[in-house]
Amino acid sequence: MEYLDIDQLLIDQGRYFWIDVRSPKEYEHAHIPNALSLPIFSDEERHIIGTLYKQESREKAISKGLDFFGLKMSNFVEIVKNTNVEKKTLAVYCWRGGMRSRAMAWLLDFYGFEVKVVKGGYKAFRNWALARFDDKYTFKILGGYTGSGKTEILNSQQELGLPVIDLEGLARHKGSTFGGLGLAPQPSQEMFENMLSLMLFRFKNQPIWLEDESSRIGALSIPKGIREQMIQAPLYFIQISFEDRLHRIMEDYGGFELDDLIASVLRIQRKLGGLLTHQIIEHMNNKQIREAFSLLLGHYDNLYKKGIHYGKPLERPVFMVDIGEELDIFKK
Repeated sequence: MEYLDIDQLLIDQGRYFWIDVRSPKEYEHAHIPNALSLPIFSDEERHIIGTLYKQESREKAISKGLDFFGLKMSNFVEIVKNTNVEKKTLAVYCWRGGMRSRAMAWLLDFYGFEVKVVKGGYKAFRNWALARFDDKYTFKILGGYTGSGKTEILNSQQELGLPVIDLEGLARHKGSTFGGLGLAPQPSQEMFENMLSLMLFRFKNQPIWLEDESSRIGALSIPKGIREQMIQAPLYFIQISFEDRLHRIMEDYGGFELDDLIASVLRIQRKLGGLLTHQIIEHMNNKQIREAFSLLLGHYDNLYKKGIHYGKPLERPVFMVDIGEELDIFKK
């Protein structure tokens, strides 16, 4: 069986098709991005084998594992055959590159696929991912008050091939108290970090554009090493009127159910304070959604001013960008 270090695999990652043979729960919590889940054992089977290993013997646990594995072997081969693996080499991993990945690699190799085992398994990848947050990057930060259209601008440049990392896209959250409305549940912190690490690695030798974010996006945290570099990087601040931003917020969130909007406001009532929370919810109950959003937008503006020390001496360069000229900054 041929093993490959995670560094070797990721330098030429386009050559490999990743197969994760850990249990469904392990995969659901976090995995190597784009890996196919092909669990040798179900969660229940893994529990049974673990109990046998602890309470009886290693041999009995292996024997039971072979019983489970044997019944699924032909199905595993069919799944991989029906997956668009093209001419890629299969990179198989479990938690630490142990028996599960070796068993699957043996089966797929025996059938005729070209297969490598990831040395150290998912644990090796996870250590690699965490190390990426200690690397040094050249960041450029696109800022602006809530509703400035920063994400749309960055996405348009990403489509043109510029090195852009959409943190909110990876986090499946738009940042504000309403940021999770209409979106799928956020990934785990670990999965968010896994996806981010690969994006950083991809653009390591280029200036990378990011949106100005607080330390948290919904329930997720930006890794400390990356956050520290972001707040020192040049900030390109888009200037757009309050009314235009309010119009954008109304378009994005005005159509959601009233109960969902109120629940979102109540989640941050400690930050808003009792009086402002009461005023916003009263407007919402009176179907005065625009007035409610106007109060919230003012609140976020004040937070943003404090966050970038707007109007105070700055430790990083800040460039004010008039709306209509925002795309010019990507040409410099």
